[in-house]
Amino acid sequence: LRFKRIFINSIVSLPAFMLLRFLMLPIIVYLCQLNLSYHFGLTYLFDFPYWAATIIVFLILDYGNFLWHWLNHKFTFLWRFHLVHHTDHDLDITTAFRFHFGEMIGSVFFRGAISFLSGATPAQVILYEILFEAATQFHHSNLKLPARFEKFLHYFIVTPKMHGIHHSIVKAETDSNYSVIFSLWDRLHGTMKANINQDSIVIGEPSYSDPEELTVGYLLKMPFKKIRQPTKMD
Repeated sequence: LRFKRIFINSIVSLPAFMLLRFLMLPIIVYLCQLNLSYHFGLTYLFDFPYWAATIIVFLILDYGNFLWHWLNHKFTFLWRFHLVHHTDHDLDITTAFRFHFGEMIGSVFFRGAISFLSGATPAQVILYEILFEAATQFHHSNLKLPARFEKFLHYFIVTPKMHGIHHSIVKAETDSNYSVIFSLWDRLHGTMKANINQDSIVIGEPSYSDPEELTVGYLLKMPFKKIRQPTKMD
């Protein structure tokens, strides 16, 4: 069963992976190259040293990803695509890649705009994307860290437990912990939820509780089918 799940996640992720590498990243890098040519964007409004501009860009890009994630949960059209990610019945590194290609196309416009408006350089946005991918794989890994270390760590970055809560079948838990790298965005918006036992978290979507129906073909067609209600447990 585990091998089958990993196989399904890998196949579903292929179109999104190709779009990420050959559409989204090249477009974002191109927009950031325009920043260099025209000195457009937030960081060009002030005479920041490069290291300070890099920190500011990282914070803007990460906050942008927080907002994009939040929007995917709040707008039905976007949720149709993001639901593919949440129907996984377990968490591991392959879950970090289990995204519908439609969601990837949508993110091109939003994340591209944030990158352009921030004034990010190509080097800054590429470095951020590397850290973004590493963080995504880390917090989907479902690692069980020592309690004190995890509690300390989640004050700064998103941990596997923190993101595991976000993948819970309980609606109040799913509607929390939207951050990707820095956890401060959830604290600022009041969407942080941490005091839940990791062993008690049940992963998945209650309306899609049968793993046998979640085939590659079904998942790819899911955004274009009627979404089952309710999608979350109260």
